[in-house]
Amino acid sequence: MHNIDNPRLEAEILLAHLLGLDRVGLYVNTKQELSNEQTTAFSSLIKRRLNHEPTAYITGHKEFFGIDFQISPGTLIPRPETELLVEKAIELANAALPQSCLIADIGTGCGAISIAIALHLSKVKIYASDISSAALEVARSNCRRHGVSDRITLLHGDLLDPLPEPVHLIVANLPYIRETELPTLPPEISMFEPQIALAGGMDGLKQIERLLSQAGRKLLPKGAIMLEIGYEQGQTVSELAKQYIPNSRVSVITDLAGLDRAVMIYPA
Repeated sequence: MHNIDNPRLEAEILLAHLLGLDRVGLYVNTKQELSNEQTTAFSSLIKRRLNHEPTAYITGHKEFFGIDFQISPGTLIPRPETELLVEKAIELANAALPQSCLIADIGTGCGAISIAIALHLSKVKIYASDISSAALEVARSNCRRHGVSDRITLLHGDLLDPLPEPVHLIVANLPYIRETELPTLPPEISMFEPQIALAGGMDGLKQIERLLSQAGRKLLPKGAIMLEIGYEQGQTVSELAKQYIPNSRVSVITDLAGLDRAVMIYPA
C-alpha cells in the first residue's frame, strides 16, 4: 500500500534518530523501553514517512560515499548511483591531473560530490556552484562539518557563470528527467524533492546542453568533463558533446546493471 521497499530498516533509522543513537547503538539497547512521549514522537515520524516524506528529510541526514551529510528539503537527496561519478573523478584526478588541480562541481546541492572528492584528494581546490542559496547554506554547513571549507569555495550562480577561472575538471549531476516523466516519479520524489534539481526540460537535457555550450572556455588544456546522465541518454549526450566541443573524445560509463550512468568528455 505504501510501497516502502525496506520498512523495517527505515523504522530502525527513524527510531535511532529519535533516540540519538546509531543503528549499532539501537541494537545494543534493545531492552530500552520508550517513554510515552517517545512513543508519541515515534508515531509522528512513522506517519510522516507513510505520507511519503523521505526518511532522509525527516532525519536531516543521508550517507553518501561512506560520509554522513546534512540535507534539507531544499537539496536533492544524494543517490548511490552518483557515487560512480565521484569514483571516476577521483580515478581521473589521480591518474591524469596535477595533484593540486582545480575542480568545479556544478549544481552542488548539499555539497556531497565536492566534499567526497575533497576528502579523498587532499590537495585539490574545488569550486562548488549552485543556483539555490538554500542549497549553498546546507553545503556550507557540510563543508564545516567535514573540515574542507578551506579547499571548497561555494559560488552562487547559474551553471558555469560564477567560476572565476578555468579548471582542470568539471563534474556535474544536473537535472536530466524529461518533463513527461516528472508526473510518473514516486511521490517521495515528486512531492518532496526540489523540482529545480530534477526537471531537465522536454528532452531532459536542457541544463546539460547549456553546460556543454559554456564548457569550452571554462576548461584548462587537457581538462575533462564528467556528467551524470539518465540511463538512455548516453548517445544523445555524446552527440551534444561533439556538437559543442568539436574533436572531443567521449566515453559513456555504465553502471553494474549495464545502464548509461555518466559521460566523460575530453576536449582535443
